[in-house]
Amino acid sequence: MRPLVEAGRVYAAVPPLHRVETSGKNKQVIYTYSQQELVELLKKLEQQGKSYKQPIQRYKGLGEMDADQLAETTMQPANRMLRRITAADAEAGERTFELLMGNEVAPRRDFIVESADNFDREKIDA
Repeated sequence: MRPLVEAGRVYAAVPPLHRVETSGKNKQVIYTYSQQELVELLKKLEQQGKSYKQPIQRYKGLGEMDADQLAETTMQPANRMLRRITAADAEAGERTFELLMGNEVAPRRDFIVESADNFDREKIDA
């Protein structure tokens, strides 16, 4: 696998993070791929006088999407977003996995303590 990554030939399909369904007679489903993109979309909808259904669907993984949504957003070549996986991504992923799941407790504890100030309780179930 490493030679494929180093050659830049490995891609991951990126699923959306949010599903926004507009209200009214011209109903529309819009997917966003980042929190910033969602904020911009909602601002744009408000400026256009359009409303949207609450709560906004927040996907935490592919398992939360039904087969039709997965096909439409992540598998269809016309709609999907691909992200190239690089050697740096693989190395960072390996380090993160080892930090969070490894046998060394002290680095994980330090990470949790250092990150505690950035924790937002309002986003815990978002």
